[in-house]
Amino acid sequence: MNARRWTAGLLTAVAAVSLAACSSKSAEETCATRDGIVECAPGQRSAAPKLAGELLTGGSYDVARDRGRVVVVNFWGSWCNPCRAEADDLENTYQATKGSGVTFLGINVQDQRDKAKAFEEGRVTYPSLFDPPSRLALALDIPPNTIPATVILDREGRIAAVIRAAVTQEGLQPIVERIAAESSAPTGQR
Repeated sequence: MNARRWTAGLLTAVAAVSLAACSSKSAEETCATRDGIVECAPGQRSAAPKLAGELLTGGSYDVARDRGRVVVVNFWGSWCNPCRAEADDLENTYQATKGSGVTFLGINVQDQRDKAKAFEEGRVTYPSLFDPPSRLALALDIPPNTIPATVILDREGRIAAVIRAAVTQEGLQPIVERIAAESSAPTGQR
């Protein structure tokens, strides 16, 4: 009899957890989605997970140091043809927006350091984290087999937009400029 009660209790708990999971809404359900781009209004944004690690060229980087700036995070791999196609557009958008409090960060996934360095050379001037196991991508719910992907963090470090496809300057720059035009960073933050 105790086994029946224990099993019934377990099934009740599983059902409650399942219903709670079904009722919670993801950003894709609560934010505006258009042409595969998810954009969240300031009141709908959630904090980004910790994005820190070893730079591709050596040294370390933590995105928290850029709080107060808009940070465009692009996930890429040297083996990824769409990543090659978007590299010039990312660099051009970076150059066009960096004067308005915007910075870019690449995150290289599932790659070898030498191949990744060769890929970046002459393509982009902003830094990239080296993340072969794709931990940072998975922390942002970006499966490595869905790159390229771009995540735009607002000045408070919250996820403002997610693009799960290759970007063009024409499509990316207006989004970045719109987020950069939101209220300025709090005093004392950069």
